[in-house]
Amino acid sequence: MADLIELKIEGMHCDGCVRRVSALLRQLPGVRLEDVKVGSARLELSSPPTTRADILAALQAAGFPSS
Repeated sequence: MADLIELKIEGMHCDGCVRRVSALLRQLPGVRLEDVKVGSARLELSSPPTTRADILAALQAAGFPSS
């Protein structure tokens, strides 16, 4: 069963940021994007080993602090 996750993402100011965050999230195993826009993302997490903590850490490492 998949979990729907909604994130607030800081540091996104333009379409370029949206593309960068979208590309980053697509690389994570088990993540399917529902919607990414400036300041937020909604995604479906359907597979371990990727966890919410993994997603937040990847975004933080890319310069987009999230919650």
